[in-house]
Amino acid sequence: MNFPAPLFKPRRAALAAALLAMSLLSGCAALLQPPVAPGESEEQVLTRLGAPTNVYQDGNTRLFEYGAGAFGQYQYMARIGPDHRLISYQQVWTLENFRAIRVKQDTKQDVLARVGRPTEITRYARIPFDAWNYGFKESGVWNSQMTVYFDDNGIVQKVENGPDPRFDDSRFPF
Repeated sequence: MNFPAPLFKPRRAALAAALLAMSLLSGCAALLQPPVAPGESEEQVLTRLGAPTNVYQDGNTRLFEYGAGAFGQYQYMARIGPDHRLISYQQVWTLENFRAIRVKQDTKQDVLARVGRPTEITRYARIPFDAWNYGFKESGVWNSQMTVYFDDNGIVQKVENGPDPRFDDSRFPF
């Protein structure tokens, strides 16, 4: 069957565009998949995610921390069970995790096991407390900073949320 030349080329172009769009969307779907899945071996986790920035012991499981970096707002933990298999992989800088920190009970080690290493550590001489600052994206929207204050015995004394000064433009009028 012969098609008129003007109709044939637009159809071919539309088909090519549709095929291109489908291949791009399938690539995007692969990007949205989690990087690791529960049940994978420790070796598979390390191969796919690389070396963790820190490793913590939490009972009979180990936590592989994948740090956020200086201006990162998300931090991930891979929980490895005693059988050397991945139990979970999750973003740990969330309001739920910060709210679960127990004042007057949790230690620095408890906080590390829950939310990992902070973005910044500051010592306040007048209080006197160590302050661990976690710059995070609150509810996926706001540039926030959660601060966990520890006394000299390493016990949490206060947990406080506020805007992240690293992203505050109002300090620079120009």
